[in-house]
Amino acid sequence: MAKIIAIANQKGGVGKTTTAVNLGASLAAAERRTLLVDVDPQGNSTTGLGIDRSKLGRSLYDAMIGASLLSEILCDSELPYLKIAPASKDLIGAEIELVGTHERERRLKEALNMVRDRFDYMILDCPPSLGLLTLNAITAADSLLVPLQCEYYALEGLSSILETLKLVQKNLNPTLSLEGILLTMFDGRSRLSHQVADELQQHFPDSLFRTVIHRNVRLSESPSHGKPALLYDVRSTGAQSYLELARELMNREEEQSHGKERIG
Repeated sequence: MAKIIAIANQKGGVGKTTTAVNLGASLAAAERRTLLVDVDPQGNSTTGLGIDRSKLGRSLYDAMIGASLLSEILCDSELPYLKIAPASKDLIGAEIELVGTHERERRLKEALNMVRDRFDYMILDCPPSLGLLTLNAITAADSLLVPLQCEYYALEGLSSILETLKLVQKNLNPTLSLEGILLTMFDGRSRLSHQVADELQQHFPDSLFRTVIHRNVRLSESPSHGKPALLYDVRSTGAQSYLELARELMNREEEQSHGKERIG
C-alpha cells in the first residue's frame, strides 16, 4: 500500500516540482514502485519527465471529474519503476467544474485509492496556491513535505502552509502529518542561506530533513531536457542530493515500521 506524500508550499518558486520529479525518480531508482501525480495545471512535472502535454489523450483532469479511471491515464517514464499521472491545461477547469460537486475535496483521494496497492510511494506535485486542487492533494495525502527556499521571506511562507496543515487536519484529513521541511536552493557562499537554515533549525529541529538541496546548474538544466537530474547527470550535486533525500525518507519509513513492530 503506497505512502502518499504531498509536496506543497503556497509560495511559488521554492522547488516543489524539482523536488517532486527528482524525489520520485530517486525512489524509483531504488526500485520502489513510484507514482508521480502532477496536480499542477502548469504541468511542469509532466514535461519534466519528457512527456508532450499536447499529445495527451487523457490526463488527471479526466480522472478527477470521473471521465476516466486513474489507471487509464498513467504514463511510463524512462525509469521502469516510475509512472506519472500527467496534467494537461484542462486541469485549470477542474476547480470550477468541481465546485458544486459532493465531497469535492476528496475526488483525488478516491481516484488514487483505485491504484494505491500497485505502488510503494505516490508523490503529489501541488500548485503554488491554496485552491481546490491543493486541498484535494493534501486531503489525499498521508504526509506533507514542504520545500523551503533559503531566502528572506521563507519563514513567512512556512507559517502559511503550516496553518493550512492544521486546518486540513481539523476538517478534512485528521491523520495528515508533516513529513518534513526541505531546504532548497541552498548557497553555501551566501550568509543569508546559513541564517535561514540556522533559524529553521532553532524553531523546527525535529521537522527539518538532514538532506539539504544546494543550488546546482545541472539540476536547473535537466527539466529542459525532459529528464530528472539522475538521468541527465547522475554525478551532479543536485542528483546526489535527491538520491540522499530518498535514502533519508526510506530509512525513516523503516525506522517507523520497526517501531510499530516493537510496540505491537
